[in-house]
Amino acid sequence: MTTADLARAAKAASIPLAAIDTDTKNRALTAIGEALAAHADSILAANRADLARAAAENLAAPLLKRLKFDEAKLQGVIEGIASLARLADPVGEMLGATELDEGLELYRVSCPIGVIGVIFESRPDALVQISTLCLKSGNAVLLKGGSEALETNRALAQVIREASVAAGVPDGWIQILETRADVTEMLKLDDCIDLIVPRGSNEFVRYIMDHSNIAVLGHADGICHVYVDAAADLAMATAVATDSKCQYVAVCNAAETLLVHEAVAADFLPQVAAPLAAQNVELHGCERTCALIDAQPATEEDWQTEYLDYTLAIRVVDDMAAAIDHINQYGSGHTDVIVTGRAEAAETFMNLVDSGNVFWNCSTRFSDGFRYGLGAEVGISTNKIHARGPVGLEGLMIYKWKLKGTGQTVADYADGRRTFTHRPLAGDCRG
Repeated sequence: MTTADLARAAKAASIPLAAIDTDTKNRALTAIGEALAAHADSILAANRADLARAAAENLAAPLLKRLKFDEAKLQGVIEGIASLARLADPVGEMLGATELDEGLELYRVSCPIGVIGVIFESRPDALVQISTLCLKSGNAVLLKGGSEALETNRALAQVIREASVAAGVPDGWIQILETRADVTEMLKLDDCIDLIVPRGSNEFVRYIMDHSNIAVLGHADGICHVYVDAAADLAMATAVATDSKCQYVAVCNAAETLLVHEAVAADFLPQVAAPLAAQNVELHGCERTCALIDAQPATEEDWQTEYLDYTLAIRVVDDMAAAIDHINQYGSGHTDVIVTGRAEAAETFMNLVDSGNVFWNCSTRFSDGFRYGLGAEVGISTNKIHARGPVGLEGLMIYKWKLKGTGQTVADYADGRRTFTHRPLAGDCRG
């Protein structure tokens, strides 16, 4: 089948999928979890084949780590599916209700977006998370994963498709794209696809935006910061900075730049350098940083780089205002943290930093749909419309207006025979 055929099949499936009942969706999710467990051997074998091919092609170590899909990763996605099934159905929620006049009632009700195209990195667990989020939210999905994970993605998609269709989900709701040519063709299919979610570099996301009429939701670079304030608990700051950088380096919510108030730099930088060195993190520092610890001189490029590796840029700043200015100039609007004991400083930081996720005294790695309780995520959005931050179930919804009347006509209101009441209503419009 061509890319257009796959998109048309997804479009056809999206209509009945939007109206499918909650019990059927939850049964399908449970069936998917059970099927993934039952087919663990074949899925893990497919991943071993992908890993062997990637290693032979000298794929970088952080990318190999992303690609690996072992028993722990499989169990993690199965647990995530179970958690997703327990969440409330986001479809059909009444978002607002107004009586326009007696017997004329207007409701704003949540509904699926329709068909979503997602282009994501070589992380097989992302395929499971994205597809099951789309299922729960009533959206059909076209998935294009990294070519390194081709065999694993095929195995996972087949299990998900077969289990969900057997549970009553319309066939065609999940489609797999495998080549760059497929992506090029997908960008032209604005008659079938309602939204594209690209996960990748800034250049890649901008390419998608520039070459399609389809709406794009996503983020480019994940240039995340940890700022250590003058009033920070330095032991806490060390733990937060180390976890933000090292807990998993090859992800968009890992810290790439550490900003340190000059008042605590002499005490803090040697303290944090030890655990970073233990993790083999290469440090790039400003002039003041290099005077305090062993680090390579940082360049302008370091402040603009998403390393996705064991490299960290460090800058000593005069005050919190300078830290905020740095983040708003060089950051990507993803996730930024302040470590401080002053609530007023934290509030100012979180109000003035222009990012989708702003934290106080905790790791950047909490910026995640599953950790937020959103049922995983299709990605992180740094957009300022529709959805921002981790895009979970709510971010995959739009709404429609439902007007229920008793024979009213506009002429009566235009001629003054009737007038609007515009009275807020309480109640539910599900079903």
